[in-house]
Amino acid sequence: MYNHNEIEKKWQKYWEDNNTFRTTNVHNKKAYILDMFPYPSGAGLHVGHLEGYTATDIISRFKRLNGYDVLHPIGWDAFGLPAEQYALKTGNQPAEFTKKNIDNFRRQLKSMGFSYDYEKEINTTDPNYYYWTQWIFKELYKSNLASIESVDVNWCEGLGTVLANEEIIEKDGIRVSERGNYPVVKKPMNQWVLKITKYADELLEGLNEVEWPANIKALQTNWIGKSEGYNVFWKIKNSINSITTFTTRLDTLYGVSAIILSPEHPLVSKLTTQTFRKIVDKYIENSKLKTELERTQLIKDKTGVFIGSYVTHPLTKKDIPIWIADYVLNSYGSGALMLVPAHDKRDYDFAIKYNLKITSVIDSSEPLPYLGDGKHINSDIANGVKNDTATEKIYNALTKLRQARKTNNYKLRDWIFSRQRYWGEPFPVLYDENNKIYLVKELVKLPETNNIRPSGTGEGPLANIESWMNVKVGKKIYHHDSNVMPQWAGSSWYYLAYILKNPDGTYCDLNSEEGKKRLEEWLPVDLYIGGQEHAVLHLLYARFWHRFLYDKQILPIKEPFKKLINQGLILGTDGQKMSKSLGNVINPDELVEQYGADSLRVYEMFMGPLTESKSWNIDSLSGIRKWLDKVYNQVTYFVDPKNIDISHKNKELESNINELIKDVNENLELYKFNIIISKLMVFINYLSTLTKINSISIIKKFVIILSLFAPHLSEELLSKLNEKPIHLQEWPFFEKNKIIRKNAIVGIQVNGKLRGQLEISPSWNEEEIFLQAMALESVAKWIEGKNIVNKIYKEGKIISLITD
Repeated sequence: MYNHNEIEKKWQKYWEDNNTFRTTNVHNKKAYILDMFPYPSGAGLHVGHLEGYTATDIISRFKRLNGYDVLHPIGWDAFGLPAEQYALKTGNQPAEFTKKNIDNFRRQLKSMGFSYDYEKEINTTDPNYYYWTQWIFKELYKSNLASIESVDVNWCEGLGTVLANEEIIEKDGIRVSERGNYPVVKKPMNQWVLKITKYADELLEGLNEVEWPANIKALQTNWIGKSEGYNVFWKIKNSINSITTFTTRLDTLYGVSAIILSPEHPLVSKLTTQTFRKIVDKYIENSKLKTELERTQLIKDKTGVFIGSYVTHPLTKKDIPIWIADYVLNSYGSGALMLVPAHDKRDYDFAIKYNLKITSVIDSSEPLPYLGDGKHINSDIANGVKNDTATEKIYNALTKLRQARKTNNYKLRDWIFSRQRYWGEPFPVLYDENNKIYLVKELVKLPETNNIRPSGTGEGPLANIESWMNVKVGKKIYHHDSNVMPQWAGSSWYYLAYILKNPDGTYCDLNSEEGKKRLEEWLPVDLYIGGQEHAVLHLLYARFWHRFLYDKQILPIKEPFKKLINQGLILGTDGQKMSKSLGNVINPDELVEQYGADSLRVYEMFMGPLTESKSWNIDSLSGIRKWLDKVYNQVTYFVDPKNIDISHKNKELESNINELIKDVNENLELYKFNIIISKLMVFINYLSTLTKINSISIIKKFVIILSLFAPHLSEELLSKLNEKPIHLQEWPFFEKNKIIRKNAIVGIQVNGKLRGQLEISPSWNEEEIFLQAMALESVAKWIEGKNIVNKIYKEGKIISLITD
């Protein structure tokens, strides 16, 4: 058994003393390998974090061995609400314990042997860093993509701040903050807004240029929610005003029974007649207590009230009643829709409930509501024609009346960018006595203060610092903005900051020739690994800022992240997601101490496919540690010169090492790290049957491959072989002509986890292969008493058994 504590500390010191993983710029091949940078919480890292970090480290080490300059950085997403809430509860200053948390995170990462370039380390709370966050904001403002607007926000009195929808949960039918469970209400406020909607089409188009999981692309596509359709302008009876509705089914115009407004629509108060005022006001108050999800869920019972006014149908000239209903959101489209009960399920249920007229305008024998194509009826100018032609005829008629136009609609809303907090980036602006906005050229630094409680006025805590808020310029007094930016601001460009970071802690000018040169050399990020929880917001915001900077001719490419992988969750031993409340979180420090960082790295990659969720099993970790002991013993055995015999030719050994290199290369491209480790195990098992080998170079090749997964042990073994450290080695190449054709040995997976191996006889058919695989003792115990619902055999590669 080797002493992992001694060996791992020895090589971590060597790497640090020699700055082994500093980003080089000497090769014509470059690889930018990126982790989603962590928020440095007081709890430190848990084993779930390490899965993605180990995967990127494997690829980074592989690229270096193949002659690439590699940028593999780490940093800290350190502003935000969690630190502020902790500070308020404990009386601490956020900066102090944030630094302590970062120091702890860094220590843990170094203990794992990750090959980060710490000269590139960034921290979003560093003034050198957020100067450039403010600079990008100012560029957005100068391009009319940032403005102050009165918008309905999620106001949390308990936290004293605006919250994003994603920071709110529903508890006992009430909207509350995810952090603290404080009530949240809708409230109009003046807020900074970034106009991400202007980039909706570019954000959709860019998804065609990236290698991302299909489900992530679908999530972003649905979040943007582009619909091609028509705006119809309905003249309000006895009024000069009109109501705009958006529809993708203009062909059903003759089937409209009502116009439905959202309760927040600005015309509701003007159009509600005195007779219906009381019932409408009560309905509006009740709707404020519901979440957007609750309001729009199809399974929920739809409610609404008539407000007493009418519009005039543009073609039939009949009166159409105006209702409000809370399933219509003011944030989507125009906040108004046309109710067509005969051809929309939700409209049909609403009309049945409130006894509204139902007019079928498409001939069909199917029951209502009918959603398909067909000849139109009850439609005057569109009678007898199908949907597309009916749409065209109705559109032509409406355009002559100037009551319709083609348009695109989006679910995507502009980004509310103000937070009533202390721990965030200040806005680089000043206001005069008339609230005219002036951009500040230099850094607006966050002032140090212990008074970070909400001001109580709806302003941010910075309003408490009168000496900072008020600025005298010449004879005039100006004031700062009391709000700060959201945590998403710093994470929207951090991948650029790594490229621009200088060794002295400053940043190269984003808009300088040197800055542009660096960005052109390193972009895009070749591989980005992180959790699926960032699928929409972080990735969407970062893509928005990136595309904007591309349009400003600062960045050389349109998309920031070429390939994205979402690692699966590592579940607790109970099979549930790790959380403090369940008490199933596993801290890596104790595991590193007991089993070693290399054991932990290898185990996390061996648990199963990178993208799938896996349950923690301490016995399996112990098994990996025993295997690494076996590797150590086997390699050190052949270090002894008496076990090397140059006359002892072994073509099978040469074949096996070349086949191993070939298999590792193929599986690295597919990020199938669990398969690679199983191949390494097979090779060591074979090596243990030998008493002599003719060349130590075969052992060296194996150790270099192992170094991707177990770098500390591999450095020690190379040292014992009198070889140079890993960073001075090259990746071994395989010689195809030395691979002996033989029966294939394939892995056997049960529900995605490797449970054994089988040598395939050429005489077996597929059914015989499955029978032999299921008969293996190491496999049989995992399928005993279970129903096998699917069997897959990929020739020469893998047998997969899936049970219910």
